Amino acid sequence: MNRSQERLRVVSVGEMLSSPPSGVWHQGLVHHGARILLLLALAVLITVLFPPRPSLRMSGHAVGTVAEADVVAQVRFDVPRRADEVDSQRRSARAAVAPVFNFRAEASDTMVARLDRFFADVDSALAGGDPEGLDRVLAGRSIALGSPYRDLLRDEHALALIRPTALRAAREILPAGVADGADLSEYGTTSVNIREGPERERLVFRSAVLNPTQFFDRAVQLLPEGAAPEVQQTLRLLLIHFLDYSLELNGTATQVRRDDAANAVSTVERTFLESEIIVRRGEAITAQKAQELDAHETALAARGLLTEADEFQVGSFLGAGLINLLLLLVFGLLLFFFRPDVYSNFRWVLLLGLLIAVYVMAMVPITRNGLAWELLPVTFVAFAVAVLWDGRLALVLALVLAVLSAVQPPFSGVVAPVLVTTLVGGAAAALSVRAVRRRAQAWLFGAIVAAAYGFAILGLTLTGARPSDDALVAVGWAAMNALVSAILAMGVLPVFELLTGITTDQTLLEWADPNRSLLKRLSMEAPGTYAHTINVANLAEAAAGAVGANGLLCRVGLYYHDVGKMLKPHYFVENQPDGRNPHDRLKPDTSAAIVKEHVTEGFKLAQDANVPAVISSFILEHHGTQQIGFFWEKAKEEEDGKSLDPEDFRYPGPRPRSKETAIAMLADSAESATRALQDPTQERVRDLIHSIVAAKIADGQLDESPLTLAEIALIQEQFVKVLSGIYHHRIDYPQTKHLTEAPAADAKGEAGQDDGVAPAAPSENGATDVGEEEAEVTG
Repeated sequence: MNRSQERLRVVSVGEMLSSPPSGVWHQGLVHHGARILLLLALAVLITVLFPPRPSLRMSGHAVGTVAEADVVAQVRFDVPRRADEVDSQRRSARAAVAPVFNFRAEASDTMVARLDRFFADVDSALAGGDPEGLDRVLAGRSIALGSPYRDLLRDEHALALIRPTALRAAREILPAGVADGADLSEYGTTSVNIREGPERERLVFRSAVLNPTQFFDRAVQLLPEGAAPEVQQTLRLLLIHFLDYSLELNGTATQVRRDDAANAVSTVERTFLESEIIVRRGEAITAQKAQELDAHETALAARGLLTEADEFQVGSFLGAGLINLLLLLVFGLLLFFFRPDVYSNFRWVLLLGLLIAVYVMAMVPITRNGLAWELLPVTFVAFAVAVLWDGRLALVLALVLAVLSAVQPPFSGVVAPVLVTTLVGGAAAALSVRAVRRRAQAWLFGAIVAAAYGFAILGLTLTGARPSDDALVAVGWAAMNALVSAILAMGVLPVFELLTGITTDQTLLEWADPNRSLLKRLSMEAPGTYAHTINVANLAEAAAGAVGANGLLCRVGLYYHDVGKMLKPHYFVENQPDGRNPHDRLKPDTSAAIVKEHVTEGFKLAQDANVPAVISSFILEHHGTQQIGFFWEKAKEEEDGKSLDPEDFRYPGPRPRSKETAIAMLADSAESATRALQDPTQERVRDLIHSIVAAKIADGQLDESPLTLAEIALIQEQFVKVLSGIYHHRIDYPQTKHLTEAPAADAKGEAGQDDGVAPAAPSENGATDVGEEEAEVTG
């Protein structure tokens, strides 16, 4: 059932006191008692999963207060540093360790020997007079030299410059220390350790260690002044091939030193000796002093020196449970006072409770494994609630969950960051549902929520409320949370719809697909009805938007409201292109039965096709219990005073019970009547619509709908605006006037009723007295 159709039945106190039947009392006790028990169960679950930490503050000191007496350490104890501070200092200690490189003394001799052999082979190749000999030498060593550089090796003058310079660089520059450039770039220290033997090591500035590029540049500088660029490049290419690093990174030694430096970071802020004063009388209790007092009392508890600890623990548990209950009660009272439609449906309340329980249970592995709090699944809960109900309800629930998370013991040191991050993420999820109309758009939801998380993390980082070194990682966790939550929520929404009976906008869009079997058949078997359906759907959606109703529901519901006509399409005027009306040969009661049949049979077709109930209600309610006026009057004339049952000439109903089905009834009648209106000026359209609406109200068809008179007035004006634009008077062109001018016989109005049962006579105001569904005008 549509949530707008749910209404909370309120029994006045006076009624209950004056005549308190036991059934009313019992029903009220069960109704409210079940919801109160659910609230208590959630509060107990949260308190059990996150029991309060024993604060053990015997003195009752809190930050911002003043010590009433001296507090003296009864035992020696350490004040631990915060975990994030220790981690930060350990990272700094690791980064400050200079890397260790092993010096390879043999590198210079090895490189010289390789160069000597290469140049000897080059000399042999050139002396042999073989033009391809040099190419074979280069190919044998996998040396790729372009044509200009190979020619330089054949040039005796150029070779006389390159050979000694390369050998000199290997002998003089390489021993100074050349290390792999990639190794050096990984360290931010200004110095490096060079290990020259098991017992010998020296510390040098990092600038004294050459990388390959610096080595090649210095080698080029050894060439005579004015050496050609080609000669310089040839020298570089040969050195690149034959380079043997004289410094090799010792990764094991470096890692050991880094670990030692990290382990050397103390986890203790300071140590108090026994009988040392922790805080003096009259001294303000700062956050640091509160931490020291906590450490003292923890040390006392570990030694069993605190008394009445068990009794205090019970009190802490009850206090934590009360806080959790009060926070949940905020959301419960919102449902009771402002969302009675949700409160009255226990399945809906139960689903909300299950979502809260799932959120709380997901907090357990996150907190116990030290994961980022950006992974709290508030976006999953907010998205599901916003899709099933609306964004405002989801926003309040996200607020409650954010506060509920922040007050739990695992987040006691980061209350503000957790509160801000969770609230912003949940609010973005609740409000961004408007942008997600289809299941395939889950990525859009994820992008919006991830952006909101990113801005929240940026603000907290800039204000110093959270460390900056893991901000990007936190954004990554938040983005993953948003995307996974959207995909997961989209995946389980069909289950939620089944549990609650709610049809979401995403499901409505799927049923609006014109390739759905019923709509496809309607367009093929009753094309006139299908065209009428599209027009009415457009009209109703515009009117729904004007009064805050669900326009999408109006559109989709009206797509299906006349599917029953396709069983006997030729009995309805919009499907009679030749103008022949089979009702002329039928008795009025038979015609009325056929007309009513399109409601009952249409509802059966919808049930067989598993159309959601919220859509099927349009089939039953778009006529309400209106009288099929044309055939009723005709039957009275033909029966000449004989007894007739009026119920045989009424639609089965029920009357519209929601804003959307009420708008559908009015739009159906208004569109049909306007289509039959002669000379449809704006004023005549307005008069016709006002007459139609007045007739519906007078007949009691809108009595069960939640529409107000102010909303009905807005709907009428929207009808006038849309219909005046569609059915305005058009110019009769002389060339085609003989084709467009209506025959005299049609001047009375051919369209008749929307169900097309017979022509209708014009009324005094120029409209047509069409009877039943189309616009019953009392002219």
